[in-house]
Amino acid sequence: MDLIDFPEMSRGASRALRQTVDGAFRDFARAYGETLEAIFAPIGHLLTFLETLMLDSPWTLVLAVICGLVAVMSRSWKITLGTALALLAIGYLGMWEDTMRTISMVVVCTVLAVAIGIPVGIAMARSDRLRGVVTPVLDLMQTMPSFVYLIPVVMIFGLGRVPGVIAVVVYAIPPMIRLTDLGIRQVRADLLEAADAFGSTSWQKLKDVQLPLALPTIMAGVNQTIMMSLAMVVVASMIGVRGLGQPVLQAINNQYFTLGVMNGLAIVAIAITFDRATQAYGKRLQKHLEAGHG
Repeated sequence: MDLIDFPEMSRGASRALRQTVDGAFRDFARAYGETLEAIFAPIGHLLTFLETLMLDSPWTLVLAVICGLVAVMSRSWKITLGTALALLAIGYLGMWEDTMRTISMVVVCTVLAVAIGIPVGIAMARSDRLRGVVTPVLDLMQTMPSFVYLIPVVMIFGLGRVPGVIAVVVYAIPPMIRLTDLGIRQVRADLLEAADAFGSTSWQKLKDVQLPLALPTIMAGVNQTIMMSLAMVVVASMIGVRGLGQPVLQAINNQYFTLGVMNGLAIVAIAITFDRATQAYGKRLQKHLEAGHG
């Protein structure tokens, strides 16, 4: 074979492979797209309900509820006051509606990531074989460029919020799975032996020993999932997800410096609020468990 022809042959083979895979995926989307849309429709309904609730409720009530939740989680007047001031500034600068949409999006994505990630993490902690299979998949999910997640969901679901939620969850769920697995594996062996000595079943050990002791690590996973969801907000705005990401995308396209910076700072304010509240809650759990098992 002439080596000079090798690049041309490889390009032809690559083109043929891409066309085959793209055609198969399009056929799959045509055949099962409507079924998948029906399956994931409740996600859209949940997001619509939460957005409507936050946008139609009086802003003072929404502000009070958010600050109350932050106060309960952090038990810090400084974090609570900072949250209130940040939200008041966001409202004063005309970004309240987009901020509420973004918070709704992050809440729904986090709930889905936790609901899926914790069971998968528990299963990984119980099976080394499953862990060996899932870990490379998580590595792939964490190293894949975030824009790539948009391609398959748009091909199946089109533009809108549901494909945005799916893309964000896929991007943000790996820390939830990894840290759940890690937290359960780090439970001290002597405590598990004591549970066995008392005749605990596998479910009782998980419910009463492993999950409570792994809870601080699991909360760290929740924290990371929230941060990654917020990081994906701007990217998801490319496929029609409304919120703070759309003005940022508009600012990039039209070179509006102030618009981009203001909405970017609003995303930062939300991220800091979620981060400080969840971290403080995780630290309190850690101290409580250490005092109980010290």
